[in-house]
Amino acid sequence: MTDLASSPVPELPPDSDENVSNADPYTVRDGEAHPPPTTFAGRLKYLGPSLIVTGAVIGSGELVLTTSLGAAAGWSLLWWMLLSCWCKSLVQAEIARYTIASGDTYLRALNRLPGRMGPVSWPVWLNLIAYVPITMGMGGILGGAGQSLAFFASLADITIDGTVCTAGIAVVSAIILGTGSYRWLERVMLPAVLVFTLTTLICSIAMQFTEFRTPLEDVLGGMTPDVSLFVSLAVLALSAYGYTGTTAGDISAYTYWCIEKGYPSFVGSDRTAPEWESHARGWMKVLQTDVWFALIIVTCATIPYYVLGAGVLNRMGVVPEGNTETISTLSNIFTQTLGPWAVWVFGIGAFLILFSTVLAGMGANGRVFPDYLVELRIFDRSNLALRKTIIRWYLVALPIVAFVIYLCSPSFVVLIKIGGLASASFLPIQAGATIWLQSKKMDPRILPRRFTRFALWAIFLFELVMAALVVWFVVLARSGN
Repeated sequence: MTDLASSPVPELPPDSDENVSNADPYTVRDGEAHPPPTTFAGRLKYLGPSLIVTGAVIGSGELVLTTSLGAAAGWSLLWWMLLSCWCKSLVQAEIARYTIASGDTYLRALNRLPGRMGPVSWPVWLNLIAYVPITMGMGGILGGAGQSLAFFASLADITIDGTVCTAGIAVVSAIILGTGSYRWLERVMLPAVLVFTLTTLICSIAMQFTEFRTPLEDVLGGMTPDVSLFVSLAVLALSAYGYTGTTAGDISAYTYWCIEKGYPSFVGSDRTAPEWESHARGWMKVLQTDVWFALIIVTCATIPYYVLGAGVLNRMGVVPEGNTETISTLSNIFTQTLGPWAVWVFGIGAFLILFSTVLAGMGANGRVFPDYLVELRIFDRSNLALRKTIIRWYLVALPIVAFVIYLCSPSFVVLIKIGGLASASFLPIQAGATIWLQSKKMDPRILPRRFTRFALWAIFLFELVMAALVVWFVVLARSGN
């Protein structure tokens, strides 16, 4: 099989990847190339990666961090949440454009960047370092799912310790993820995401018919940046930014879900074929539709959480905090808008949305992990059977490791914040890598338009500033106290 990353795109330097086979049956499978759908309805049939990514995105960041930020800031940081939702999807789409057209996995793409340190390039090492706080964030999400299950049980007068619930969820997650089935995950994610998203939308609308009704001028006022308030809530605001919308982990994971959906295989491996360019452009339209679909869902899910936090919890003067009190405090966004009966809806919804985040986030993490071993030349990328075995056993172990991390932490909210801050710190590397890969390694026939390239540069510079703020407010300011 011919690798899509071969000529006419320049190859790696001679000392970088000569001993590794270019053939990668994980990314491009022979005999699956076919013309893309030509209608919008036809493109809808090939959507899917966005459903899994939104299953990971709509969860801890929205339910815990976004609502908490609204409770603490009121309407004044609404602009910030909109920016958090919208500023990262372009990078998601464009790094996926590269991986689909090139046949590279995400980590193999990063390993093409200049600046090698031993067997791999520096971004791969940074990914490995970031693995620790990202896994801590997964422990927080797992703990949040356990606490939400304990809260739901308490509604039926059943007392179950949150730690016990978390342990049970870890075991169940290991069993489900151990099957290694993409389609199983897709079926699990869709109903949980759509039902809870619809419920939060209903609550944000119902709020306008209660004592928490908010004048339009207050909402519009939230679109004016309040820098002083942002600074006073910097850690919470930056962690919410990192864990809402599309996170750094979701951007990398999205490329793997696109591979498993078959997009690179559908384009075809023979770039000398006369139909290759039209196939590639057509499948890029499918990709863009998939990303837009995810962006719409994420925005419609994220903003209602902030609206309810600002309109209900802030007016009540309560901010979610603590390990066991957070979920019960958050339940007010439903009970105060729909009535006391809605606590049941919130209880089951909170569990489903956090559990779906556990499955999607860990499932994606398992797809990335074997690539580290490939890039470090521990095993050959053409050994697809070994890759699948590693994915399966890693996904069995990961929920247990995340549970142990949760046990060692005072609060699942702290772990979620750590994961969000790590994501915010890594975002500029992804944007910068996307810019470099498209300019140096991508087939010029399918490069994005000039406006898209300018927008990528603007996002890259913005994300650099955000990463610097994380270092300033979290590392330097804390160490100075």
